[in-house]
Amino acid sequence: MRRRVTYVRKEIVSKGVGFGSALAIAISFTTHKSILWAIIHGFFSWFYVIYYALTR
Repeated sequence: MRRRVTYVRKEIVSKGVGFGSALAIAISFTTHKSILWAIIHGFFSWFYVIYYALTR
């Protein structure tokens, strides 16, 4: 049972990181209309999302 709990936690964390990157890319592209900026902000993921939320 212990292994299953660990697996589920890892799966949630990996999906959360992917969602943060997708959200950062969507916000960046909508704001800047630039694929380059979207890629850069996607790399920073949740940091860019939090920055955007605090500065808007």
